Parts: sequence; C-alpha cells; structure tokens
Amino acid sequence: MRILFAGTPEVAVAPLRTLCESHNVVAVLTRPDAIRSRGRKLTPSPVKEAALDLQLPVWEDNPNSPEFLEKVKKEHIDLAIVVAYGRLLRQPILDAIPYGWYNLHFSLLPTWRGAAPVQRTIWANDPKTGVSIFQLTAGMDEGPLLLQKEVTISNRPNTEELMMQLSACGAQLLVQAVNQIETNQYTFYEQDDIESVPQDHRRAEKITAEDAHADFTLPASILDGHIRACNPDPGAWCTLHTDTKEPYILHLNDIDLTPWDDPAFQTAYTTVQNPQCGSLIVSKKRVWVLCGGEQAIPFTVLELRQVTAQGKKKMTAADWARGARLGNQAYCD
Repeated sequence: MRILFAGTPEVAVAPLRTLCESHNVVAVLTRPDAIRSRGRKLTPSPVKEAALDLQLPVWEDNPNSPEFLEKVKKEHIDLAIVVAYGRLLRQPILDAIPYGWYNLHFSLLPTWRGAAPVQRTIWANDPKTGVSIFQLTAGMDEGPLLLQKEVTISNRPNTEELMMQLSACGAQLLVQAVNQIETNQYTFYEQDDIESVPQDHRRAEKITAEDAHADFTLPASILDGHIRACNPDPGAWCTLHTDTKEPYILHLNDIDLTPWDDPAFQTAYTTVQNPQCGSLIVSKKRVWVLCGGEQAIPFTVLELRQVTAQGKKKMTAADWARGARLGNQAYCD
C-alpha cells in the first residue's frame, strides 16, 4: 500500500519515523519553509527535515489545488495519514485517495475538537487525555473513529511535554491502524454525540498571546494549568511592577505549586507589607507569587521556577530576582 504522510511540527516526526519502519511511505506533504526565528531565515518544518533524513520525496503543494490532485493520482497514493499538518482539506482531495485520509488527533474525540486539544486539556486540568485515529471528513474532527487510546496525565506537564508523550503513544497506535487497514480487518465506529460532551470541552480553539496573560486573582490550582498550557507557545506572561523601574513584561516559563504552610514561604511572607494577589514574595533562593484564595486560606501560592524578563534571556527566577532590583512592593498583574 502506497502511503502519503502529511504533517508539519515536531509532534508529527515520531509518527512519521515509526510508520516508515514497517510501511511504504512514498511521499511526505508538509507546509512550505517559513520564517521561524529572529534570524529571519526561511526554515524547513521538522517533518520536512525528518523526511529528507529518511530520503523521502517532500511535497509542499497546496493540497486543494488541481495540480496536487493530479500528483496524487500519478503517484497512485492508496492511503494518506495526517498528523498536525495544519491545513484543511477539501472534499475533492479527500475523495481522491482510495482508502481515504486518516488523522491522528491528540484527544479522546469528540472531546476537544479543533486546533489546540493538548493546550486546552492542560488548561482545564483534565486528569486524562488520549489519542484518536479517525477518517477525515469535511467536518472539524467529526469523522468515524478507528482506534483510541487513553492516557493518564501525571507530573504536571506543559504542552510540549504532553504532546511528545502523546506523539510517541500515537505513533504506535498509528502503525496498528495502518496494519488493520492493509489487511482489511478494521471496523469504524461513530463518535459519541457531541451533546454528551460538556460545553467547555467541545472546541479546542487556538490559544493566543492575549489568552496567555496570567490572572493572579485566580487560585493557584487553576492558574497552574493555565500557565503550563501556554508554555512553551505562545508563552504565559504578566506585567511586572516594581518600586524602581517602569512596568515590563515577564514571561513565566516554569512554575510549581507551593502549599500555604510551606516553612520557607511563610518565613518570607511575614516580611511583606500589604500583600495582594500578584505580590511577589522573594527569598535568597526562591520566588513566589500570591494567587487568589481558597476556602479559609487568604492566598494560594505559585513558585516561579524559570522566567524571561523583557529583553533578557531565560533564567531561574532566583537569579532574575537577585539582579532585578525589585524593591519592597513588587507585584504582577
């Protein structure tokens, strides 16, 4: 069976490499080279780099063009696999491949249909997620399911970490799915009715830079998921106010939850006058920020582990605080 693989970012590389170990991938469709760094140079996608390493032909065509349709027919593509390709496919090209197009999606469909299922899963503090393989149709992630696998979320991952875990899991499931298709031993089943999914878990809209603004009036347990969901991209952030400088943007790269009765925190907290949500609490080795209270606790607490101050390099929060001249009433909003 002649397989076309379509994908673009790093999360699609493991599925591509794993599929090539046991199946006949004859070409790779990916997005054209794009400017992805401050150097303003055109950079190939991670999938393109992997395809070239695997000595596979790389296609960067518009998949909805007549020319691409002719190329697919000329190359006698039997089956197409999509992993985070990043472009919608129209019905003529969906119909052009005999065994169809199959998408590896990083959620347990129909939960979190859309562009950012992993980010939305983490932001919602869901205890579990998974991978789904389904046949593409004209609707957004609505096609019939072939396989699913559930994954428990542990160790408070950020988006990149969970995506890499799901990528590895999905790569193995994808091989299983293609084996079933090639041997004609597969069965489709329809997704559950979307009405069975809570309203706030139906659409996985892309997270914007504005969405990534941290709101410290929220409890730390909620903000923890928000910050991890927004990292590394677009990057959680806040505005820092100090006694000595104009306000500036502070990116929150890595955080941790701290219990209210943590001894080191309590020692530093007693030195702060007029604490409020967003107040920074600084000791010699650690930096905390006060968040909204819960139950009888006046504040909940996040520890800042790694930050990037505006115009600076990424560094530990403790190193940043030592050189930042924060003053006595620094706070974030």
